[in-house]
Amino acid sequence: MKHFFTLLSHEIRMLLVSASTYIAAMLFLAFMGFIFTSILESYSKAPQEMSPAQVFFQLFWFPVLFMVPMLTMKCLAEERRLGTIETLLTTPVTTTEVVLGKYTAAYLLYLTLWGSTTGFFYILRKFSGDARFLDPGPLTGGYLFIAVSGLFFIAIGVFASSLSRNQAVAAIFCATMLFGLMFGLSWLAGSTALNREALQPARVALEYAQVFTHRDDFTRGIVDTRQLLFYLSGTVLALIFSILGVEAKLLHA
Repeated sequence: MKHFFTLLSHEIRMLLVSASTYIAAMLFLAFMGFIFTSILESYSKAPQEMSPAQVFFQLFWFPVLFMVPMLTMKCLAEERRLGTIETLLTTPVTTTEVVLGKYTAAYLLYLTLWGSTTGFFYILRKFSGDARFLDPGPLTGGYLFIAVSGLFFIAIGVFASSLSRNQAVAAIFCATMLFGLMFGLSWLAGSTALNREALQPARVALEYAQVFTHRDDFTRGIVDTRQLLFYLSGTVLALIFSILGVEAKLLHA
């Protein structure tokens, strides 16, 4: 892994000169700013049961569905389309280093974009002068959820990018898999077809994988090690499949 940091710095530079990065950042900050102003309007009209931080993270899935594909769609698909992945791997670097370098760069940018939203809460605290708006439990838990779940989401994006030479196709694959993870599993867990006793283990497994339940737990200050294991194991599997996918494509090239 001695070439990892060299690859990582290169990938960060490539992301910073990519138009899709700035489009994703602009759309993300515009949407989250709109959500935040809507929260302030609702709190100015009447008291609310939930803290602003809890409400803020309710719609985390919407920016994730467009931001993650835009950040990851180029990482391997573009290299394969241009034929540069073969050239890169003829140098003294491994497939693992290449995939991990691209993954880490996208994840760091993902964290940076979400981290920039802490400015909303800073502005609120500074101008309102009311510390009750900044409940540290939901705020810390919410950003911890974003960081932990982002590991898996970005890994899914890298895996999708390893499946195709076309960026648009990779983005669609990624968005579809993320949508299935968030909403498809929720629908299956609530399906009456799983009420049979023989299918109870499958139902329990699906309920364990509920992303929105994880979000609610984190924003309430509940950190379950099983949920951490879910995201970490999913991340490792997605990255392994990405590495195998790249190597398989090279063998059949």
